[in-house]
Amino acid sequence: MNLSLLAKGRATGPARLAGHPGGLAKPVLRCPLDCAPGLKPIWLFDLDDTLHDAANASMPGIHVAMGEYMQRELRLSAEQAQALRRRYWQRYGATLLGLVRHHGVKAAHFLHDTHRLPGLEARVSGHRHDFAAIRRLPGRKLVLTNAPRAYALRVLGALRIEHLFDAVISIEDMVMFGQLRPKPDARMFRGLAARLRVHPGRCVLVEDTLAHQKAARGVGITTVWCRRYLRSTRARAQAPRRPAYVDQVVRRLQTLARVRGLPRRSPTRSPFRR
Repeated sequence: MNLSLLAKGRATGPARLAGHPGGLAKPVLRCPLDCAPGLKPIWLFDLDDTLHDAANASMPGIHVAMGEYMQRELRLSAEQAQALRRRYWQRYGATLLGLVRHHGVKAAHFLHDTHRLPGLEARVSGHRHDFAAIRRLPGRKLVLTNAPRAYALRVLGALRIEHLFDAVISIEDMVMFGQLRPKPDARMFRGLAARLRVHPGRCVLVEDTLAHQKAARGVGITTVWCRRYLRSTRARAQAPRRPAYVDQVVRRLQTLARVRGLPRRSPTRSPFRR
């Protein structure tokens, strides 16, 4: 798993990778993300509809581009492409996984083609009070997104918050044993904790998608359901009330400092130490 670092507000590019026998690439990091031992949490922030209003800035364009891509590459009608995209999303949690597994689509080609989004920077918007709150949080902060790296860096750059994060983990980095394992794959969450050399209980996932929260909670990660950008109809469709696997619900990132259940002590021995 490759962790793409951000340092002093500039993208440094992907970290160099050294071979790792477990099938998971071992990153060589310029600024180490080894967080154990210690008491501070490791914050994992989703990007779209968590740090910015993706429903207005990018999602409509991405959905159109995905449909056009599938129509062109798979020779489908618009209705067929929409139905297939919905089926793969429901089955795999990401349209891309179904296209790769069943149609031999190249992930890099798909991601580049569907995330061009001309004029994106002018549409991106967030809340400065949320970003000020993130800056004050104790511990390391990472962006964890199923979006491609180039798109994530464009959004963070437009928001001018890239300097707030120690690393960006994009979908290109979520490869295990040669297979893409994006959220909500529990193996990816475990692998990430292993690469950070921390117990999963040290991590806090701030995310708008409940399926991702459920998988993360299943491996011991503290979960915070961020509903700032969730329209009321979408929130009700996901869950009428807080599910048991969600530790806390927030409507503004300003309230993260008051999240209950954060790690209070480091485990005496991490199961990921060699």
